[in-house]
This record gives sequence, structure tokens and C-alpha cells, in this order.
Amino acid sequence: MFTSVLMIEKALTSADVEFVTTLHGDEPVAFHVLLQPRGDQADRLLRAIDDVALGELDEAAREGETPEGHEAVGFGVRALEVSLTALRAVGCTAQGQLIENHPLDALKALVTEADADEVIVLTDPHYVEEFFHRDWASRARHKVGVPVLKLFSHSTAD
Repeated sequence: MFTSVLMIEKALTSADVEFVTTLHGDEPVAFHVLLQPRGDQADRLLRAIDDVALGELDEAAREGETPEGHEAVGFGVRALEVSLTALRAVGCTAQGQLIENHPLDALKALVTEADADEVIVLTDPHYVEEFFHRDWASRARHKVGVPVLKLFSHSTAD
């Protein structure tokens, strides 16, 4: 069985689930999901710049509404439950945890603990962080010792 650690910042959409579960053809995959809610991962200004770069001006104006800190925990728990349920529904083994601090430290530990074959970072585009190689995937490539695949999530849940 192929073992993937999947880092996400919001609930997986059905398109996301199809995307990550078909990467290895018919080989069975076990997923270890780490979710850090978007509100904890990047500050408001960087998110607004990303929204503007994507032409999503309405989203940029609503960045102040994104839950942060303790308010994001409830959102994260629900998003993790939805994601695990969706992965299991298509026949994958899936377990997960919410991370609030130091996502790359948690990632490195989980890769070792699960003897993972790869890391998949599935997030919205974060252009400012990506430009400076400060996004999760860029930083993880120097920490985890397994291949890191960076994918962009589908924006709306189905």
C-alpha cells in the first residue's frame, strides 16, 4: 500500500478527492491528513494579495471574515471530518489530525512515523509565499526526505 501524507488548509472538494486518489492508478493508498486552517497559516494581508492576484476582489474584501486563532479550530475540525469521510467513501484508508502550530514540524514527524512514501500539499495558490519559496511545499522539500507534490485545490466544495 502506498502511504501519502496530505497537507490541506480546508475541506477537500469531491474534485480534490478524485484528484489525489487517482494519482497512483489502481494502487491502494493510505492517507494521513494534516489540516491547518487557512486563518492560522497566513496573515490577512498576504491572503488579500493572493485574492487580488487571482482577480477575486470580493474575496480580498472579505479576508477579515476568515476565522483565525481559536475561532478557526471549529472550522478545522469540521473540514478535517469532511475530508476524511470523503477519502474513506472512495475506498481509501484515511486518518488525520488538526495542527495549530508548526505545521512543518508536525509534517516531518508524521512522515517518519507513518513511513510515508510522499507528501502532497494541496492548498489554494499563495503567490507571495510561493514567489519567496516560503509556502509549505517549498519548505517541506528541505525537511521531509520524501518527494513533495504541490497541487492546487478546487475552490468550492461540492
